[in-house]
Amino acid sequence: MRTPRALVPGLAGVAVLAVAALPAAAQAPEAVTTLTVKPIVTPNKAGTPKKPQSVRLDVSVAWSTSGPDGVNKPIVQKGIIDFPKGSLYLGGSYPYRCSKAELDRARLDDRDRLTGKCAKAVTGSGTATAWADTVKTRPTFQLVNGGAKRVYLYTVLKNPARVTTPITGVVEKGGKYGGYRLTATIPDELQVVAGTPISLIEGRLRTTAKNWIATTSCPKDGRWPYRGQSFQDSTPVAVVESFVRCRS
Repeated sequence: MRTPRALVPGLAGVAVLAVAALPAAAQAPEAVTTLTVKPIVTPNKAGTPKKPQSVRLDVSVAWSTSGPDGVNKPIVQKGIIDFPKGSLYLGGSYPYRCSKAELDRARLDDRDRLTGKCAKAVTGSGTATAWADTVKTRPTFQLVNGGAKRVYLYTVLKNPARVTTPITGVVEKGGKYGGYRLTATIPDELQVVAGTPISLIEGRLRTTAKNWIATTSCPKDGRWPYRGQSFQDSTPVAVVESFVRCRS
């Protein structure tokens, strides 16, 4: 049976459109998030197991996603940091601590700082910048000691709506480098606020407490290794591995 001539041009046009569409689909790469972590340890001269050296930690973190600027905005859901052997977390022996239940009931002063018992457990602070849809928002953090296995980032977000809640970090011995592993999970109420997705751009966190984190050794190569992982809702896991120089 012969195909009617009237249908031939139509079929040919469909075929041309299909072929033309193939390269466009094949050339649309998956968006990828790049994670940058830059820690500073002060002092970088290590202590010993018998005499740990109390240190301050200043960490800068940044996220960038491939594609047109400001278009791809994945929501960070979880972060993991592996600390090196020779690091020491002293949350269990620190004189002040606060639980999540206490943080949920905590009151803030007129500068959005924790008051009462939880105020004594604050061991640092930080800030961040994030996309709230097409507008930038700048949450603030208070780092709170939660004991031997918990640390909290008490977060205050004011735009697109006011949210005050802790981000829970679980501290475990071990990890890739034999020191500690910190796993921080972003609660749902900070991932989407008032129907608006929140996409992190950068953040900075500083510890201020003495004898909360410490060092006990420095490897022979003079490097404390670390690894950071960021888990997003719409892009693959972002991983960064590097080191901080140290002295014995």
